[in-house]
Amino acid sequence: MTQKNRTEISELGEFALIDRLNSRFSPQQPSTLKAAGDDAAVIALDDDNALLVSADTLFEGVDFDLTYFPLKHLGYKAVTVGVSDILAMNALPQQILISLGVSAKLPVEALDDLYEGIRTACTELGVDLAGGDTSASFTGLTIGITAIGRAPKNQITYRSGAKLHDLICITGNLGAAYMGLHLLEREKRVLKDIQNPQPQFEGHEYLLQKYLKPRARKDVVESLAEEKLLPTAMTDISDGLASDLMQICKASCCGARIYLERIPIARQTHEMAEELHNDPVVAALNGGEDHELLFTVPLALRDKIADIGGIDIIGHITEPERGAALITPDGSEIKLKAQGFKE
Repeated sequence: MTQKNRTEISELGEFALIDRLNSRFSPQQPSTLKAAGDDAAVIALDDDNALLVSADTLFEGVDFDLTYFPLKHLGYKAVTVGVSDILAMNALPQQILISLGVSAKLPVEALDDLYEGIRTACTELGVDLAGGDTSASFTGLTIGITAIGRAPKNQITYRSGAKLHDLICITGNLGAAYMGLHLLEREKRVLKDIQNPQPQFEGHEYLLQKYLKPRARKDVVESLAEEKLLPTAMTDISDGLASDLMQICKASCCGARIYLERIPIARQTHEMAEELHNDPVVAALNGGEDHELLFTVPLALRDKIADIGGIDIIGHITEPERGAALITPDGSEIKLKAQGFKE
């Protein structure tokens, strides 16, 4: 009997694995306007409007550590993770569903805290908790988030719409969530065998908030709508600037140039990177979990984008054969690489 070849997931990486698994499917329903390959699926409601649906899963020990992650913050972040995919399609979220895998080690009061965080985020975003599922788990806490939104078809932004010479824009700043995680991991290691540990978090509240309780950028999508600005392509920063920009380049069949000195990195991120002997640029490019929005707009909209505030223009779209690269102040080009999970 011939034994099948075994391919390790690490040989493919996250994005190639997703492509491999999804490549065998094609839409059978005319209402499926967009299936796999973007931040959310797009399903036609009528001639003018569409439903957007996304799904995410958070695993204890992989996506969060309950040693230092308050459950109220985890509930809040779970909502942010889910609705950011809807916002990344230039749409507004309306409902979420939460499915839990719960281990016996958690008391009911812990789940009360988790759902208090979910309630706070839903209230801030005007999103309804519309249902879900709960089951037992033998591998720790698992949170599944399904987010649902609605938008006019002609206002939905896909990853695939970037055009030559479009400006590349980013909201907020990058790398802070990554440095917040590293701060928490450092304190966990240092205080591992100490009774009544007192972690040293003073002065680092901003970094901790960016990791533990990130805000979904509904405000940016609303501001773009108010100014009647429609991005040509968009995604959210969940895997890191490099990986997420390359997803736009792949979908849009284009290249990109981003400039190191234009990437927004907070002072606190620089300071913590120096303290931990890390590179803040690596944190910004590959850290992920910032949940800011990355989008492109036509060159003619430069001034209008600048007027909104809180948005930085970090580069431009190029011909596909030039690939995606970071330009340093001395003019050197560094090829961008997608990270994603490797195991």
